[in-house]
Amino acid sequence: MTPEQVSMVQESFKKVVPIAGTAADLFYGRLFEIAPEVRPLFPEDLKEQKKKLIAMLATAVTNLHQVEKIMTVVQDLGRRHVAYGVTAKQYEPVGAALLWTLEQGLGDDFTLPVKAAWTETYLTLAGVMQNAAADAAAGASPSNPA
Repeated sequence: MTPEQVSMVQESFKKVVPIAGTAADLFYGRLFEIAPEVRPLFPEDLKEQKKKLIAMLATAVTNLHQVEKIMTVVQDLGRRHVAYGVTAKQYEPVGAALLWTLEQGLGDDFTLPVKAAWTETYLTLAGVMQNAAADAAAGASPSNPA
């Protein structure tokens, strides 16, 4: 990611923070609409899950300029998703739901460059998660590569 993209994501996320609860509602509503098969992967009551979503986004966005600081956390998240039953193909609707949510929440501020920056952010983080998940599923670890 370029420094400009990092800045765009961080600045646009500041506009999401005041509507975090609504954004989380929009995200999960959209995710379950476009990928109903993932609904069973989540608890019936999404209150805590919504808080975790916003907290993880905030951590990721805050540290985008020093992404190496959060790589371990992102990798751990990817490995945990294996245990939840998440598959690689399920990352696509999550990304689509995230971008849709940002478009709804940011309105006219969700410009093409901002969308591109968020897309790059999601693809980067999801890629790290998917690689860690694949390693975990294959029984590999950094000290015990497959």
